[in-house]
Amino acid sequence: MLRWISLRLRLVIVFALVALVSAVSVAGIAYWLNRDSVLKRTQDASLRSFREGLKDGTDRLPLDADCAAVRNAAGQIADTEQNYSVLILTDGRPGCPASSSASFDAAMIPPKLKAAVDSRRDDDEDTYHLYWQRVTMGGTPFLIGGTRVEGSDWTGYMLKSLDAERDDLNSLAWSLGIATALSLIGSALLAQAAATTVLRPVQRLGEAARALGEGKLDTRLRVTGTDELADLSRTFNQTAERLQQQVEDLSERDKASRRFVADMSHELRTPLTAITAVTDVLEEEQDSLDPMIAPAVALVVSETRRLNDLVENLMEVTRFDAGTARLVADEVDVADQITACVDARAWLDAVDLDAPRGLVARLDPRRLDVILANLIGNALKHGGSPVRVTARLEGEELVVEVADNGPGIPEDVLPHVFDRFYKADASRARSEGSGLGLSIAAENARIHGGAISAANRPEGGAVFTLRLPRYAPTPEEDR
Repeated sequence: MLRWISLRLRLVIVFALVALVSAVSVAGIAYWLNRDSVLKRTQDASLRSFREGLKDGTDRLPLDADCAAVRNAAGQIADTEQNYSVLILTDGRPGCPASSSASFDAAMIPPKLKAAVDSRRDDDEDTYHLYWQRVTMGGTPFLIGGTRVEGSDWTGYMLKSLDAERDDLNSLAWSLGIATALSLIGSALLAQAAATTVLRPVQRLGEAARALGEGKLDTRLRVTGTDELADLSRTFNQTAERLQQQVEDLSERDKASRRFVADMSHELRTPLTAITAVTDVLEEEQDSLDPMIAPAVALVVSETRRLNDLVENLMEVTRFDAGTARLVADEVDVADQITACVDARAWLDAVDLDAPRGLVARLDPRRLDVILANLIGNALKHGGSPVRVTARLEGEELVVEVADNGPGIPEDVLPHVFDRFYKADASRARSEGSGLGLSIAAENARIHGGAISAANRPEGGAVFTLRLPRYAPTPEEDR
């Protein structure tokens, strides 16, 4: 339960619980010690006074004293500062109990106490002992004590109200309760202050960590003191500094790598242009060449075109990385755009198109053509024909699906199909593709504000789903 509560509240609760347990324990111990002390002091004083008074009072009574004399003696015994009532009983005259108070009679004596008082103890120096018992009658606590007088048939009992002691103990209990409540409040305030002192550096550390996670690598904490939190702040600053240095190094390397790719691509375009012109001439004269040379010429033409495509792809990638790629949006008929893409690459016989006429969207025609060419070409290369292309609207979103009837995409390859230079068969590093086509298609979709996903169909084959907003953002909206 506590794990769902904030650390500050947990500290306050723990402090409060510790203070409550401590205060209640101390208050309980203090109450019981004071209670026993008060009751024992009152009890001892009253019983001692009663024993002495009973002996002196009964010594002056003749054995044949009448009830009036016995009652008078009981009143004299009770006339002390201890304020108790006295009842004197005689064995020979049970019908004549003598009490100093009309409210104290023999019926009020507990049977167990009477039996203990009447019992003889021949193995002790005193034949009879003084016994006492605390009882509650009518909601008022009383102390009842009794003993037999040695050498006579007199039995004396005393009854003392403990109501004053109860009031004193109740006052003590209220005082301890108030002290406990004040202690609890004080502990809660101290806990709040302690939590604030402890958690303020933790809060600053959390804010700094969030800022660091948001990319503010120059975030640092102010370090004060030499405690554990200060050491944690110093560790954070050192970690942030090392992380910033590593990120800066990686950024510089990445920039250098991008510059190298861009510069290399630009530098290759000039000789490639010349080589392409030569290969075009060779291709036109291929039929008239020596049969021994013709295969080499075909290979040169093919590889030159492949190299030219690779350079163009690399330049496109550098534009995406540099953030210089921009949309040139226009109103296009999606069905016409797909047909033009397929027709330009002579794929009409291998593609089944399901796209309604009049489906108009505002897109970048060139980038849409690149996306479609890569998706359809990939399906034809790896899945075989026929490839089915479906276009439809879902709300204000254009959805284009490219499905093939091939073996599908292995599950371990699916998460990586849009990675640059990724190839499912690592042993075939050299193939017709550069490994950039699908990543470029994904980047072109992203710049439209859309995305491409890949999956396997239940009936077999792979399906690539392109989702684009029907109305692509303008350059101003994109910024």
